[in-house]
Amino acid sequence: MTDWTTPITLTGKHVRLESLSEAHVPHLAQIGMGQDFWRFMVYGDINTEADIRGWVQEMLRRAKQGTDVPFAVIHLASGRVAGATRYMNMMPKDRGLEIGGTWYGLEFQRTAVNTECKYLLMTYAFETLKVIRVQLKADSLNERSQRAIERIGAKKEGILRNHMILPDGRIRDSVFYSVLDTEWTEVKKNLETMLEKHK
Repeated sequence: MTDWTTPITLTGKHVRLESLSEAHVPHLAQIGMGQDFWRFMVYGDINTEADIRGWVQEMLRRAKQGTDVPFAVIHLASGRVAGATRYMNMMPKDRGLEIGGTWYGLEFQRTAVNTECKYLLMTYAFETLKVIRVQLKADSLNERSQRAIERIGAKKEGILRNHMILPDGRIRDSVFYSVLDTEWTEVKKNLETMLEKHK
């Protein structure tokens, strides 16, 4: 049985997902500082390289605890860091995990990057880790994120009201989605069709 916390590298045609490290901080800072998407996330304002370093250190701390497996996303054509994503809320006993904490630099949004990241992460989750459920969630105010999750074929399960209090004090409702093992073949085909358009 595969150890869920083993560091892995996942490579596609457009991106490589490699284990997040502090070496990625300067590159993540270039594309991540001061971006609007942080207001939908639980980390607070990310405006300086020190903020990015603190975020990376928090992800590495979670990795040590065995709850998360964080990745830096490398855009193969340019060789640049495009963003970050991770497995989180991993529950090996129940064969479920969440894909989340995902963000990309503006120039990598609405490209093949996110589609292929989801394809690589779900393929590994369903076909190697043998999960029966992959969960995704989005801030109820983040309509772009919700549409992106819906496009890949995840099923909307509902809204957790007053789910989190964000660092700025806003009370966030979260929209939850999932893909089950019985749905993976169809979702995989959908993702492959979407990736064909980016050849």
